[in-house]
Amino acid sequence: MGNCDFCDIERNINALRADIERIKEKYSIDRNIGILAATKTVPPERINFAIDKCNISIIGENRVDELLAKYDDIHKELCEIHLIGALQSNKVSKIIDKVDLIHSLDRISLAKEIERVAAIREKKVRCLVEVNTGREEAKSGVMPENFFDFVEEVRKYPHIELAGVMAVSPICDDIEGYCNYFSKTYQLFIDFLQKKQHNISSELILSMGMSGSYEAAIRCGATLIRPGSIIFGDRNYAFANDKK
Repeated sequence: MGNCDFCDIERNINALRADIERIKEKYSIDRNIGILAATKTVPPERINFAIDKCNISIIGENRVDELLAKYDDIHKELCEIHLIGALQSNKVSKIIDKVDLIHSLDRISLAKEIERVAAIREKKVRCLVEVNTGREEAKSGVMPENFFDFVEEVRKYPHIELAGVMAVSPICDDIEGYCNYFSKTYQLFIDFLQKKQHNISSELILSMGMSGSYEAAIRCGATLIRPGSIIFGDRNYAFANDKK
């Protein structure tokens, strides 16, 4: 690989980090904003460049099968791997030892399966509760009014660590539109903190905001954003189809 084969990735990440600092200054934010590089359809060599040369320390995959296909080729000793897409219960056993955080805990049947497999393997599994703040029928996530009942039930499972909240907003026309959804998620997150319904001692995570919405997410309280195309460029669906 030549020195500048993937210079676009480095430029994009540097620009993203500079923009995050601009946003923090604009809204007088002093908290750390983590970057999760969403790697759906991105080949391992481009992912590894971001990890090795650009100090990306968290990557996120949407699909279990694609994660498994890439897993051996990713420089995972240098980064965390998160599952950010929907998780089917019958695939829990395939990834539970391969990810550091599951962002998409959204139903009790999934929690039961995570607990069952984790108990057998004698490990704790860190999860975020996914909230469907936009109430979109085509998307997964717990409805806001069911959030605290759901969390209370999941707390019964000793092998699941509730590490925070994740949300995917509807596509909006502007920052204010995104903020309408992200601010509602932030309020749930704050109530979650105040009610002490989490069961970990480390700092909790509010995961929201992607390439087109991270400014609104940061403004509204996100601690972790999930940009993908703004780092890696347009998705390479031909690569993803080859890995099915």
